[in-house]
Amino acid sequence: MAKGSVRKKGRKWYYRFYIEDESGRQVQKEFAGTESKSETEALLRKAMEDYEAKRFVGKAENITVGEMLDLWIEEDLKPSSLSNGTVMAYTAAVKKIKKYPIGSRKLKTVTADHLQAFIDFMSYGGTNPDGTTSPPMSKGYMLQFSAVLQGAFRFAVFPKRLITFNPMQYVRLRGRKEEADIFCGEEAEAVSRPTITHGQYLKLTGFLKDRKNPALLPVQIAYYTGLRIGEVCGLTWQDINLDEQYLTVRRSMRYNGTRHKTEIGTTKRSKVRTVDFCDTLAEILRAAKVEQHKNRFQYGELYHLNYYTAVKEKDRSYYEVYSLPRTAEVPEGYKELSFVCVRPDGMFESAGAVGQVCQKARKQVEGLEDFHFHMLRHTYTSNLLSGGAKPTDVQELLGHSDVNTTMSIYAHATREAKRTSAKLLDKVVGGA
Repeated sequence: MAKGSVRKKGRKWYYRFYIEDESGRQVQKEFAGTESKSETEALLRKAMEDYEAKRFVGKAENITVGEMLDLWIEEDLKPSSLSNGTVMAYTAAVKKIKKYPIGSRKLKTVTADHLQAFIDFMSYGGTNPDGTTSPPMSKGYMLQFSAVLQGAFRFAVFPKRLITFNPMQYVRLRGRKEEADIFCGEEAEAVSRPTITHGQYLKLTGFLKDRKNPALLPVQIAYYTGLRIGEVCGLTWQDINLDEQYLTVRRSMRYNGTRHKTEIGTTKRSKVRTVDFCDTLAEILRAAKVEQHKNRFQYGELYHLNYYTAVKEKDRSYYEVYSLPRTAEVPEGYKELSFVCVRPDGMFESAGAVGQVCQKARKQVEGLEDFHFHMLRHTYTSNLLSGGAKPTDVQELLGHSDVNTTMSIYAHATREAKRTSAKLLDKVVGGA
């Protein structure tokens, strides 16, 4: 056990004890206690016990939680094997955390209670320091914030040795309880499913056709395949087999707000999957391919070609996407990509641009006030399940990690489907 003692300097007591430095020599370290001798002696005992267990003394000094998070991003997150999409999401979470008081708190003063209070605030919502209201965060976002703080505080303990223990290990995500009105006389609502009807889909595509908006093709592909917005925009003609009517999802396009670049990377779970499509989409894609060939000739030298280039940063590879006029000199290392979703002049259609068009449709098309692009994926799944598709088949088409994920979101496909299932009992009992 390390040897220690306390002494008084002015009005305050200090405690000190011997530790081994990097060379194995015994050196004395001193720390500020309180104005109470007994309290300072208790701090000494705790510090020595902690040192015996960890064999190092935390050296957080004046570093804040926000500064520690930035350090974690640069030294641990970016060099990790996590996908670029996950790195981007975690970096965005760090930016948000730093806006709250917890971000400016000194790291050495942070306790599990502080972190639990912050996690609860994010989970349940409340009033921000500036008086504004913070709405409750979804479970998905809460898991992301928890993962960031868990990883960063582990990093602060080891290898950085800024603190001697991880207070996040005692923090729990406490979900919000849903209260049901058992005395309500109204009919129970079906489980909320953000989907659109075929009529609403026709309104949306009609709106885009009238404006000759290049977001039309991404919307059509998503409606008939259930692809995510980044996966649709990342498709190339090499990924599409029009003869056998299937496409291969290999990559996803996203805008990296930290690097201010449009990038292509792996899909959400870094898995390649095959999705079959119907005759209707096959005709849409054939027509789009013909139209793009016509535009090449019509625009001539003004037509753009699309490229990607690999960029290394902290042992991490990013694949940036660029559009250049056909006559432009192509920089070394640029490789051409034949994107499916392009504008009339050949420039790639980004996921961000498609999302902005969907926001305009919400404001300008009656019946689409709550529409967002991901509803096309939900609709595709509900249509399949309502039509009798096997949940495991739907799981593979969507690229979910397991069938429970698929069913937990989409089990209640339509009210009509439930009615049909209930009527199956008539056949079983023979109408008796």
